[in-house]
Amino acid sequence: MIPDKVIHMIQHEMDFVKQMDYANYFLFVEDIVREARHRGILCQGRGSAANSAICFCLGITSVNPMKFDLLFERFISPARNEPPDIDVDFEHERREEIIQYIYRKYGRDRAAIVATVTQQHQKGAIRDVGKAMGLSVDTINRLSGSLWEHTDEWFERERLTEQGLNPDDPHLKKTLELTAQMMGFPRQLGQHTGGFVVTNGKLTDLCPILNARMQDRTNIEWNKDDIDALGFLKVDVLAMGMLTCIRKAFDLCKVHYGQSLTLANIPKDNPDVYQMISAADTLGVFQIESRAQMSMLPRLLPQCFYDLVIEVAIVRPVPILGDMVHPYLRRRNKEEPVVYPSAELEEILGRTVGVPLFQEQAMKIAIVAAGFTPTEADGLRRSMATFKFKRMVNQYEQKLIKGMVAKGYTIDFAKRVFKQLEGFGSYGFPESHAASFALLVYVSCWLKHYYPDAFAATLLNTMSMSFYQPEYIVIDAQKHTV
Repeated sequence: MIPDKVIHMIQHEMDFVKQMDYANYFLFVEDIVREARHRGILCQGRGSAANSAICFCLGITSVNPMKFDLLFERFISPARNEPPDIDVDFEHERREEIIQYIYRKYGRDRAAIVATVTQQHQKGAIRDVGKAMGLSVDTINRLSGSLWEHTDEWFERERLTEQGLNPDDPHLKKTLELTAQMMGFPRQLGQHTGGFVVTNGKLTDLCPILNARMQDRTNIEWNKDDIDALGFLKVDVLAMGMLTCIRKAFDLCKVHYGQSLTLANIPKDNPDVYQMISAADTLGVFQIESRAQMSMLPRLLPQCFYDLVIEVAIVRPVPILGDMVHPYLRRRNKEEPVVYPSAELEEILGRTVGVPLFQEQAMKIAIVAAGFTPTEADGLRRSMATFKFKRMVNQYEQKLIKGMVAKGYTIDFAKRVFKQLEGFGSYGFPESHAASFALLVYVSCWLKHYYPDAFAATLLNTMSMSFYQPEYIVIDAQKHTV
């Protein structure tokens, strides 16, 4: 029997999707995922889409948001007034098949890849204008070296003088004046790595389009920010090398061992696999093969899938700089008591022993402890995560502190919570994204443990996949009795 909580969660999402008229968008993504699986191409949705129960039920993502109690508002928020943005990873060697499927089924007159627009910045602008104004290469180099980007004025007279230039020279002043006008102008039109827009009518009725350099590809001339502002629906059709590696390993296992393996039927939570991971025997596997990850594994000692979710997220700049790693390890290893200010915060932070590691946790703290609505909590996350919204941080800080004090928390504790949330807001990992990656971490480790020959062969056949040179992969395979 399906629990009432699950039914309520799915109904809540369905009501919102119908209200915003996004149903066709989800069906489009489900269509390309189904086509990929029909062709035998490994794929999985990732990022904030894993917060959606609809995406899970449609098979777009492999992470059950109900199991991890993930927030739908991290994926779509009514206040953002933005369409959803679903990222789907495909095997990097076969992604073009899916791109061409989209063009064939939906038509190149209605489907196109988003552009990327490079803008003129200070040093590039001074070089372009300097050449046009007839300055020598030496003068342009000295002029570029005199720019100082960390002041309100983008150049300083003293620095020009230090470079042997005369700041009062009319020709130089005109060059700097034109450079100031050039900054921010579009410089180069490029192709997005995989951002697709699909429209009901013809694209030419809405925006300019052009043929890409690659054969049988069409681009629009607008970038991601443009289409977000205009409300275009976008799907990121991305490539991931590890999916190619895993699929090739599955093929070898079928040929040589008669095993029909899929991402879904790999045995879960195998203790021997976690023992290998805890010993940092992870050369060549997904996400946890770097030296930093290998040094963390024997300290964290993962024993279950959620431990891998934490491992993926914790070896990141902000958890390390924000002094979250050591408290987490001490509490996990019973070297430090875990104290929760309230039962409601224990429910949110219990799985991470009181240390907020994920963006969703920041949002839940704001909702539960400060009385934020889910939409306001997403606004808090965005204000911390993006410089474009920095002006709103103070507004949310006051609301968070007042809300927590009103619910019985001390001012000092409320300020400490906000400081901690602000500290990891810029790079805090979404829990849904970490969970999507953790699945591939486990599968690649399982293959390495049980079929090291097939895994090593696929690494060598997909050489872009590893940090390590072929000889290290061969030596590691020999250690695994290959």
